[in-house]
Amino acid sequence: MKSYRADLHIHSLLSPCGSLDMSPARIIHEAKERKIDIIAVADHNSTRQAGLIKKLGQEAGITVLTGAEVNTREEVHCLCLFGNDEATNAFQKFLDDRLPDEENDVVIFGDQVVVDEKEQIVYTEDRLLISALRSGISEIEEVVHKLNGLFIPAHIDRPYSGILDRLGFIPENLNYDALEISYRTSESEICRNHPELCGTYFLRSSDAHYPKDIGRATTTFELEENSFEAIQSYLKSNQNQQK
Repeated sequence: MKSYRADLHIHSLLSPCGSLDMSPARIIHEAKERKIDIIAVADHNSTRQAGLIKKLGQEAGITVLTGAEVNTREEVHCLCLFGNDEATNAFQKFLDDRLPDEENDVVIFGDQVVVDEKEQIVYTEDRLLISALRSGISEIEEVVHKLNGLFIPAHIDRPYSGILDRLGFIPENLNYDALEISYRTSESEICRNHPELCGTYFLRSSDAHYPKDIGRATTTFELEENSFEAIQSYLKSNQNQQK
């Protein structure tokens, strides 16, 4: 077994709230500088910038999980992460079908662009990516797992978009792979405020929107190899041990 540092919640410049400095090359550079072995690209309701970041990560020796931070119909944010292009592309089609036709106002919300390796804009998303999808949390969880992905309610300690604030509880039948807590809190604090969650496996991630924030919170995995499948097995093992 070997220890790997992971930051599974990073936004690129595609997210309207993400800095335009969060280009694929900059993200990989910052992750390398901070000795992070595994990252996940989690733009709001879109996977379109993730492929290039994965390619650059492979060249730099960093494993990149591709996916999105989804905003469910209940306005709960969830990380939906995948290990291969086929699953990621299938999930993008699902997102395109469920994203409302609300136009992005660049002045209010920010740019939503995809860039190439030369940092030239190759795609602009006109629909507002931070909108709530026309699908509930249970449907999204089922779709993610049918695609053999990871489903992780994001920053559960946060107001407005965390599941505990939006729903007041975590549904017993919600099949999640882990729960994410932000850099603002600790596992002990969550357990103190929500004793019913004690024993759950928690991830810590940065939710970085700016280069300086990459790696401000990380999780260490003990894995036989640095791969999506190994992470998936690790999370499943830890969840089973907690139950």
